[in-house]
Amino acid sequence: MKIRTLIIDDEILARKLIKKLLGRYPEFEIVGECADGSEAVTTILRAAPDLVFLDVQMPELGGFEVLERIASEQLPVVIFVTAYDKFALRAFEAHALDNLLKPIDEDRFDETVGRVKTYLRGRQVGATQDRLMDLIQDLSERGQTISRLAVKATGRVVFLRVEEIDWIAASGNYLDLHVGKECYLLRGRVNELEKKLDPARFFRIHRSTIVNLDRVKEFLPLFKGEGLVLLKDGSRLAASRSYSQKLQQFLHADL
Repeated sequence: MKIRTLIIDDEILARKLIKKLLGRYPEFEIVGECADGSEAVTTILRAAPDLVFLDVQMPELGGFEVLERIASEQLPVVIFVTAYDKFALRAFEAHALDNLLKPIDEDRFDETVGRVKTYLRGRQVGATQDRLMDLIQDLSERGQTISRLAVKATGRVVFLRVEEIDWIAASGNYLDLHVGKECYLLRGRVNELEKKLDPARFFRIHRSTIVNLDRVKEFLPLFKGEGLVLLKDGSRLAASRSYSQKLQQFLHADL
């Protein structure tokens, strides 16, 4: 069985080298080459390769942006080709099937080929998709606060800008992310996510609820110190006594 392979790199010499090295392995069939990210997205969707050698750093649309535009069920096995530093490479090692550091070493390339053949023989492509999602999530969380979240939705991967979220509610081991009329499911805990959100924008009003303060229309104090948070879209969220007090103090501090 042929392993249909796509090479994506804006450097022509890098593409030629990968093509040359793959030429020693007859089971690999090169179905195309791409010099930029936009072309890569189109070709992946059209050619449906089994394997992609993907350059991380390309102008306009880089490797990770390419992956963001591909639904999870259409993601091929990906080998990252990168000149990133060791810190970034450790993240790749944790999630990707493999990565190659430029300039590409032939012995290291042979190891990668062996890993690809073993992996595809085991038909673990679904696991690869999950690892790619985890990688993208990790990269978006590098700073002190996150700017986006990757969530699964009806067989695709949706990338949400954090500021788009109206409010967040705990649901067992998952979180319900309310974005307008849509609701997305994200695995995790309120405590964990709260630490990654900008405290100037997101406020916890209950042990199971976080609200985007930009969406708050009104706060109504209730009996025994509890409260009701009214959002601009009409949503009504309960605020526990301890969090109601903190919210009122926070709001008064901004006045």
